[in-house]
Amino acid sequence: MLTAGVLVLGASACGGRATTHHKPGTSHEQAGGSVGRLLDADDGSGNRLRQVDAEGAPRVSVTVRPDSEDGWNVHLSVRNFRFTPDSVGGAALLGRGHARLLLDGHPLARVYGSWFHLPASLVRAAGGGTGLTARLYADDHTAWAVNATPVQATASLAAPSAKTTAPPEDRPATTLDIVVSHGRVSPAPGRTEIKKGRTVELRVRSDRADTLHVHGYDKEARLPAGRTVTLTFTADRSGLFEVETHESDLLLTQLVVR
Repeated sequence: MLTAGVLVLGASACGGRATTHHKPGTSHEQAGGSVGRLLDADDGSGNRLRQVDAEGAPRVSVTVRPDSEDGWNVHLSVRNFRFTPDSVGGAALLGRGHARLLLDGHPLARVYGSWFHLPASLVRAAGGGTGLTARLYADDHTAWAVNATPVQATASLAAPSAKTTAPPEDRPATTLDIVVSHGRVSPAPGRTEIKKGRTVELRVRSDRADTLHVHGYDKEARLPAGRTVTLTFTADRSGLFEVETHESDLLLTQLVVR
């Protein structure tokens, strides 16, 4: 009675899942039961093919799109199959397992769900390539196969998205018109908010010859009397910067760049 009780308890504890135990000297492949048929051929990486009938066999398709931050987002659509990351290393059960990604035939990553972010650094580390293949495997790491061919799908890697910085001339410019007359500044000096990376145009007209200077950026321009001078630069540094005249020592404005 005690022995029977222990056996019943052991069966219920497994929850009906295929056992992961096997005899010494045998592999998970050999302990996987009668699911499909193990072939002598392998997937090219030493994992044997587990052949099943075409009807009801696992299926996979793969789509790839560049990620806006880095690399690519890979989506695996499967049929007659579900990902079972908690059973990896166990016996093969039909329609269960995981996927592997290969780049031009070379192993790249193991996947346990429908979505996978593929960083560009991983592709570079693998030597580069454009042919991304998703292949389905059983929990015992045998490759699902139909007609002695692994169940897989391939897509091409498009060029990854990259953050680009528009050249200064393509960005909207912030223009400030300032007039200096009889020692007075118009409009009255204040603070102007500037988005970092933006082009700034200072258009200054003075009734006396002077020098225009932008502190922090070390930008200067001569101010001939009675002429409007435009000083253009890119606000590529964050902080508070004063714009003034040298000879008359007048504060024209303050630029807040952030």
